[in-house]
Amino acid sequence: MSAFRLISRPLQNSRRHLSTSLPSRLAAVTQKTTPEALSAAALHASGPMRNDWTRDEIQSIYDSPLMDLLYHGAKVHRENFNPREVQQCTLLSIKTGGCTEDCKYCPQSSRYKTSVKAQKILDSEEILFAAQRAKDAGSTRFCMGAAWRDLAGRKSNFNKILDHVKVIRSMGMEVCCTLGMLDEEQAKALKNAGLTAYNHNLDTSREFYPKIITTRTYDERLKTIDNAQNAGISVCSGGIIGLGEKGEDRVGLLHTLSTLKQHPESVPVNALLAVEGTPLEKQEPVSVFEMIRMIATARIIMPKSMVRLSAGRVRFSVPEQAMCFMAGANSIFTGDKLLTTPNNEFSDDKKMFDLLGLVPKPPNFAQGSDKKQVPVYHQSQMPKCFKPRKDDAASESA
Repeated sequence: MSAFRLISRPLQNSRRHLSTSLPSRLAAVTQKTTPEALSAAALHASGPMRNDWTRDEIQSIYDSPLMDLLYHGAKVHRENFNPREVQQCTLLSIKTGGCTEDCKYCPQSSRYKTSVKAQKILDSEEILFAAQRAKDAGSTRFCMGAAWRDLAGRKSNFNKILDHVKVIRSMGMEVCCTLGMLDEEQAKALKNAGLTAYNHNLDTSREFYPKIITTRTYDERLKTIDNAQNAGISVCSGGIIGLGEKGEDRVGLLHTLSTLKQHPESVPVNALLAVEGTPLEKQEPVSVFEMIRMIATARIIMPKSMVRLSAGRVRFSVPEQAMCFMAGANSIFTGDKLLTTPNNEFSDDKKMFDLLGLVPKPPNFAQGSDKKQVPVYHQSQMPKCFKPRKDDAASESA
């Protein structure tokens, strides 16, 4: 018995020591959870959907301690999406180079001497086969990009694109276009063809914008977004960081997007890939932590929007991309190119998905600023540009 007492006493003393110290440690933690001690990210993470954000509010969220911002971005993301689902999108340049705009980051501008040469619009068969290959590789959204300022004088090409939209939509994919500025009639025609979304990035804040682009105004960009939304098309609009802007310019961009009459359906966050021959060729690349700040802030203030980890992803490791997904990104572009700049290999993305336990996000055919179902076209309604692939034709005749 005495031996038992001798053995048990140290344990009893140890327990008494733990019991007296535990409350003080808990107090130290709980004392810091008063409203005054919470970060702006914490304070705004559980609020309602808003279109009346102030720049000061967004700035305070953006300036929150990084780990806190990351945590609350993840929290909001999980409240609104399946956190394992990441949409795979494919972007094809259907008309490359020769653009009359002067965007200082863009190798497709005719004003700069870059390796990108002007080309005519791709043949219909090449575009549609690329869409089918993208679907076969797991993409659920196919985006067609053309290096045009607008669609003025391009009626024939625009009609071809309308036909492409119908065919690609019939493949069971979301369809997106980025063709420059749109007027009201063009937006309606795209909607009637079955377009899911229209991409028109604001690039940066209104204040910094004139230092990057002078051939198109900020209000012209906003007008195109308005025309697309009025036609019932979802809007994909984001920007680029690493242009030489300041933190308040990144906040200004997010403020404009989050105070639109409807939040964009998707918000691409691009990191500049500086291209030789452009005025921004010597810009230093941004860090992954800058991307995380943008992604998590966008997620908190636009909780229902897809946040796309877009250009520049090729520079980030798998662990760095994992932090971006944790912060609230739930879409990537797949394929070896993003218009004219390099992108991650599909096989590498597949390995990343397997490693992180990510699964492809299925397409959303019910989206649209009018919330109506987009049309479904059957093969009997296919435009003349549609030609079944050889293996499809063989299976039909078998």
